[in-house]
Amino acid sequence: MAGIPHIPETAPFNAEQRAWLNGFLAGIFSQMPANGQPAPQLNGAPAASAEPLLILFGSQTGSAEGLAKKLAKDSQSRGFAPKILALNDCEQASLAAGGKAVIITSTWGDGDPPDNAVNFWSWLNADTAPRLENLNFAVLGLGDKNYSDFCGASKKFDARLEALGAKRLAPRGECDVDYEAAANVWIDGLWKTLVGQASRLSSGAPANVQSQTNGSDFLNTGETSAVRTGETPVPLPQYGKSNPFPAKLLKNVLLNQPGSGKEVRHYEIALNGSGLTYEAGDALGVVPVNCPELVEEVVAALKASPDENVKFGDNIMSLREALTHHLDITKPSPEMLAAVARAAPASELAPLLAPEKRDELKKWLWGRHVIDLLHLLPAPMPAAEFVSLLKRLVPRLYSISSSPKAHPGEVHLTVGAVRYESHGRERKGVASTFLADRVGDTNFVKVFVQPSHGFKPPANGGTPMIMVGPGTGIAPFRAFLEERQATDAKGKNWLFFGDQKRAADFLYEEQLASWQKSGLLARLDLAFSRDQEQKIYVQDRMMEHAAELWSWLEAGAHFYVCGDASRMAKDVDAALHKIVETAGGKGAEAAKAYVAKLKSDKRYQRDVY
Repeated sequence: MAGIPHIPETAPFNAEQRAWLNGFLAGIFSQMPANGQPAPQLNGAPAASAEPLLILFGSQTGSAEGLAKKLAKDSQSRGFAPKILALNDCEQASLAAGGKAVIITSTWGDGDPPDNAVNFWSWLNADTAPRLENLNFAVLGLGDKNYSDFCGASKKFDARLEALGAKRLAPRGECDVDYEAAANVWIDGLWKTLVGQASRLSSGAPANVQSQTNGSDFLNTGETSAVRTGETPVPLPQYGKSNPFPAKLLKNVLLNQPGSGKEVRHYEIALNGSGLTYEAGDALGVVPVNCPELVEEVVAALKASPDENVKFGDNIMSLREALTHHLDITKPSPEMLAAVARAAPASELAPLLAPEKRDELKKWLWGRHVIDLLHLLPAPMPAAEFVSLLKRLVPRLYSISSSPKAHPGEVHLTVGAVRYESHGRERKGVASTFLADRVGDTNFVKVFVQPSHGFKPPANGGTPMIMVGPGTGIAPFRAFLEERQATDAKGKNWLFFGDQKRAADFLYEEQLASWQKSGLLARLDLAFSRDQEQKIYVQDRMMEHAAELWSWLEAGAHFYVCGDASRMAKDVDAALHKIVETAGGKGAEAAKAYVAKLKSDKRYQRDVY
């Protein structure tokens, strides 16, 4: 296309990078009118002829929200005027008025919607929900196939919208943990439907224009300079999820004392030179490497050579390289289970794949890994077939336990190493023990920052905070308190912390004690479950101080929870409802509405996993 800068083959980039840059430039310049000024972007006023497109997200860690924002940005170049909202903002969405809506949502717990979609589901599932015959919709779900109700929230939304009379623009999409490629395929199909239905497109935006977010957030280069095409500077993307930063691990400190049954470690990681920035409440993505001993065991079970070439995506590499850095060799995929059952029909696994045996299969799989399935086979599986049945090894997200204001150029993590014995074998968590075992010359880890999109201290430093974070759930609240200390925020702070034994498991005891002495912590309530005959948990301490907790809420306090989603967070939520009922003098329905209002006002936030 005349007038569009082009990266020549002589430029210092590989073919993939040149293609990305040329596509990027084409996308930018194809949207420029003859006067050379860029077309309006997402934060500008859309063209008068643009067709409205509502984009709603339900997001706990930010992945679904990130996809929604990319979709909104791309939609403008295709002739739409996007409006992006969290699902809980359903009143602003005006779904009953009709139009086109795209919902992107993750799933938490047993098929539950994320926190910023809970109120939406209550509204949608109520007997009073309006008819939606004028609405055209599409739903994309993000989930984890290791959970029984995979993409459960998206299934509920999709089915209920149909029941209320709305019409599908596209079949519901499902994405596993490694969601980017599947999401792009689904979105490409959605564009074909939407652009085909649209009566008009913005000028200069052909129907086959490619998304500028296709496939990755950043180039896999690590460069931070810029390349010039004529007089037009094009900044190269910096470190991020698709190009993690190789960071130096500065400290690896065991926090538990002798006598503990846990291994919780404090990590300090250098970010100097990365260009990465974070805020209190964000998460750090860690790219793990599989245990070398486990890799060797898998190769031996396959009776293969570690140097045998296999295909991973579009790349050819050694079997050892693929199993060490790219593939999940712990949790078996559904495809792996099916293949082993076919090859070993007499095994104990085979009958458990019947749909009615789902709960029994889940119980059987607990504590078993891919290596256990290989031992069920009557003959070794070919390496190429084995590799094709594995899931991609994905980064792990950990709540950041530091404030950048307190530790410039560093990021801290608080992570429990997972080690246990099951079925006669030692088992290890992939990422947690990868971090724990970093020593000597191997103490580099690849990292990126995952913004929290909502889980943050109150913007007003005078607002009180109530934080419930037992065990490693203390991580973000250490960051919150460091932030408040660094900014001299005057709001009162109340922390509920608990673990097993005070003498062995009181994480950050000295720092918390100093904060309590200085007044930064107005209250510190502790629950060590195994220090007495009857176990005591953080929700019990909440109930003991129900009247004061209620007075803090009535004074505008924000309520935060971090930790286990399946047990602790549910128990804390139940205790909060009970406190509103008892100390607040409200009935069950009124208490439910009160807590829902806390969530919609973003005063009740959770970082749960």
